[in-house]
Amino acid sequence: MTGVLPSQSLRGLIEAGAISAQPDLRMDQIQPASLDLRLGTVAYRVRASFLAGRGRTVAERIAEFEMHRVDLSDGAVLEKGCVYVIPLMEHLALPEGLTAVANAKSSTGRLDLLTRTITDGGVEFDRIAPGYNGPLYAEVCPRSFSVLVRPGMRLNQIRFRAGQAVLDDAELTALHESSPLVTGPAVISEGLGFSVDLLAGKDDLVGFRAKPHTGVIDLDRIGHYPARDFWEDVRSRDGRIILDPGAFYILVSREAVTIPPDYAAEMAPYLAMVGEFRVHYAGFFDPGFGWAEAGGAGSRGVLEVRCHEAPFVLEHGQVVGRLVYERMAARPQALYGSGIASNYQGQGLKLSKHFQMPT
Repeated sequence: MTGVLPSQSLRGLIEAGAISAQPDLRMDQIQPASLDLRLGTVAYRVRASFLAGRGRTVAERIAEFEMHRVDLSDGAVLEKGCVYVIPLMEHLALPEGLTAVANAKSSTGRLDLLTRTITDGGVEFDRIAPGYNGPLYAEVCPRSFSVLVRPGMRLNQIRFRAGQAVLDDAELTALHESSPLVTGPAVISEGLGFSVDLLAGKDDLVGFRAKPHTGVIDLDRIGHYPARDFWEDVRSRDGRIILDPGAFYILVSREAVTIPPDYAAEMAPYLAMVGEFRVHYAGFFDPGFGWAEAGGAGSRGVLEVRCHEAPFVLEHGQVVGRLVYERMAARPQALYGSGIASNYQGQGLKLSKHFQMPT
């Protein structure tokens, strides 16, 4: 079996003990092609981000860099600009040949909440080596907003792979010809390119920019916060905006994207040479995202954009990222948006689920 493991295979890994947790895993953690990971009961405030490194454990590195620890049992605030390491409830005992990759969940990325997974002996963020047996940790750094978190909250997710599943450009072109993956022409080069939509929407609105001084966001509160308290509108009349260094933006792709049921995708960074900005690439795209039969009919990708050293002019239609498509080992029993309460099926320009969208 080669490819990204579907939901039914994840249940098999849980039954076999390859994925375990304390307390036990909940079945609603299982998504079509990934597993949600849960925060544990303590957060360690550390001086700097780190990787464990070969032959070292995360616990050893925490002892080196810990400043203080925060009990999350009754809820606690993670402060903007600080770095925390939080043991997760899940534990892996992967069989040889099975690798895993983690990523922030969509809502996490839209809050500019940098969340990465680290492991014992790890030399990369979010990449879990084949045969890994050990605990999982989340490194969490709130960049735009301070957040209130509790044990069991799900900021990141993990996907499991057997063998090589990534489609090359020829395979991706053939898939697009048989089942269109984007509206309009497909830009295919080491993945499927997508561009930014900066043509004026309602009242010239093309996006949102995070305000620099705001209150705390309780991650359990859905549809609770007025967007105007945390975001300012970004408007354009000429199809361009100027990105300010250090600012965080929510924009949207020009193309509507489709992930067919037998495939999954991951957002990857575009070449740095195209400009002084980065698309945060917060998430996985599950099978069925934007798929018409799963209620999608094409869904545009929300872009989490941060400008770097110099102000940068971003123009309508500029390519800013790419989707890397992978084969599923089998079709998931449930698709994204099809009876599993998916938050972003059929989306356009949209903030995270915590906000009341402006009308």
